[in-house]
Amino acid sequence: MAVEFSPAPPRHIGIVACSAEGAALCYRTICLEGAQVLGPHQHPPVSLHTYPLGRYMQSITRDDWQEVGELMLSSAHKLAAIGADVLICPDNTLHQAFPYVEPRSPRPWLHIARVVAAEAARRGWRCVGLTGTRYLLDSNVYPDALAAHGIRWLRPEPSEALEINRIIFEELVNAIFEPRAIAYFRAVIERMSSRGADAVVLGCTEIPLIIGDANSPLPTLDSTRLLARAALRWALDSAETASPAS
Repeated sequence: MAVEFSPAPPRHIGIVACSAEGAALCYRTICLEGAQVLGPHQHPPVSLHTYPLGRYMQSITRDDWQEVGELMLSSAHKLAAIGADVLICPDNTLHQAFPYVEPRSPRPWLHIARVVAAEAARRGWRCVGLTGTRYLLDSNVYPDALAAHGIRWLRPEPSEALEINRIIFEELVNAIFEPRAIAYFRAVIERMSSRGADAVVLGCTEIPLIIGDANSPLPTLDSTRLLARAALRWALDSAETASPAS
């Protein structure tokens, strides 16, 4: 007679957060969509640690990505100490510090831009527009990830990037969602469409709070929810792999 074993529990997800609104959306996505798989009110264990956004910004504005990485690693070690098995950061800009973080991390990470680029490739898009903070748009975080899949990218015009950055830091991270901000993003995305983009990366984790497939001129790649779903799949797939055979 075969011995029956209970399924292994889902693995523990650790969120290295930065801004509150984006991290909250990521957390909610894991919990709500976890219940769709595991049953009512069920989801993998989730822990979150964050230093103040202001502390991160002190380093970002100095272009000190090594210090950003040290903050991320400090959160990572705290999360590992309480049982996190995998780490995610629902902040695209912070991924510029990833070269300092990944080699020294106590746990494996899912990289937000790699997750988004893989989804763009899966859906067959060949050229995507980028949105996000000016720090992200000036970086190679998305160009490198997209190039690995042979996908081209477009950045907003410099004046557009500055206004997007202002909307993010003055409005979205403070939970201010204005109709004129939505209209501005739609106009920028429309112009990227006319330049040849066939989808747009919502490359700040707050942007999906005002723009999505329902109101965007182009199909969207929602970095926040895509990362949350990748972490959810990892937690569930790893648990299944770890289950003892009957």
